[in-house]
Amino acid sequence: MKKISQITLIFTLLVTLVCSQFAVNISPAQASGNDPLGLKAEAAILLDAKTGKILYEKNADKVLGVASMSKMMTEYIVLESIKEGKITWDQKVNINEYVHNLSKAPGLSNIGLTQGESYTVKELYQAMAIFSGNAATVALAEVVGGSEKNFITLMNKKAKELGLKDYKFVNSSGLNNSNLLGQIPAGGPNEENVMTARDMATLAFRLLHDFPEVLETSSMSKLKFRDGKEYPNFNWMLPGLIFEYDGVDGLKTGSTDFAGYGFTATAKRGDQRFISVVMKSTSKNERFTDTTKILDYAFSTFDTEKVVKKDYQPKKQGTIAVDKGKEDQVKLKTNKSIDLVIEKGTAKDYKPVVVIDKKKLNEDGELVAPIKKGEKIGYVTVQSETNNYGFLTKDGEKLASADLVAAEDVEKANWFVLSMRAVGGFFGNVWDSVSSMVKGWF
Repeated sequence: MKKISQITLIFTLLVTLVCSQFAVNISPAQASGNDPLGLKAEAAILLDAKTGKILYEKNADKVLGVASMSKMMTEYIVLESIKEGKITWDQKVNINEYVHNLSKAPGLSNIGLTQGESYTVKELYQAMAIFSGNAATVALAEVVGGSEKNFITLMNKKAKELGLKDYKFVNSSGLNNSNLLGQIPAGGPNEENVMTARDMATLAFRLLHDFPEVLETSSMSKLKFRDGKEYPNFNWMLPGLIFEYDGVDGLKTGSTDFAGYGFTATAKRGDQRFISVVMKSTSKNERFTDTTKILDYAFSTFDTEKVVKKDYQPKKQGTIAVDKGKEDQVKLKTNKSIDLVIEKGTAKDYKPVVVIDKKKLNEDGELVAPIKKGEKIGYVTVQSETNNYGFLTKDGEKLASADLVAAEDVEKANWFVLSMRAVGGFFGNVWDSVSSMVKGWF
């Protein structure tokens, strides 16, 4: 028994020693499973603004409060309503008692709006987008939806249309419902809008793609309003502000006690634009220092590289059989190059993946003549084992692919050629049968 105890003790000491050594060799980020950038924000995400290719994420699917970043959805719907002719920039909006009272409520971000006075949609939009005016946001919601309650229905419907997954909008401004002076459009008395960082990035991605003019307002460092006052943008990373960052021109900040401090940013240098989101930072400054870390990482680490050349012909599926054609096969090639924002120097890690459109093939897996040069036969995309984040949306994924097309015309063979092939095929089958039978004799 004593010998067994000694062996057990030695074994325990060895295990402890190995585990201790293993722990020393693991970085804190690896040990805790936390992000390598050391962000303090509870959730974050980074993506290429052109394709929505995700380059980094931290707790991107955790549902959190979004505060005034939810005004981006209000912006989207307002811009869409203008595009569709439902409202205009010059349209006058008369301020009612509720909006007036909300605009002077203490502790809220607002530009004072006078009851009975009319403001243009553009004035209210700028007050919302630049100084995060909550009362101005409600006024816009009432114009578009008829009431803020109706507008909340539009917000949730639009969220679904845009591909958001985990969200809930209970008001247009992003305030806590308890701040709305008893005029609660949806949800409980203390509810707030919630989303994930992934959904927030999706909203920003669609906003920039569908309405790039949003940057005309979000890039303004200050707003000179009709009251003669000058209001600074809460995005302190814009030119001339405290955390000025080269290339930043949007999009929206937000903060409440429940949501903490958040920031959805976008920055462009040269032809490259990134979108970043940080959620539930613990201070105003922290959301900007975290965003600076993300954007520094983006611009220093990633670049646009050609991962598949134009006219690329796949090695294994570079040709495909053709039925009833003058030629019995056709060459395939890509109609364009595939350029992706990837980690610098990693283009070799991306391998082409060929996808043939099965609807183009007969039951024998062949194309059927005639085939025209440039006709789409499928597409080529890429895969990499070094980046498993994927793309934000299916539409973005399509941007990271190239059509696989016929490299030449293949005319349909005439009836005589087809007849001779059929005859040749018949005798060929007969000969094969006879050969097999004769072989069976010996």
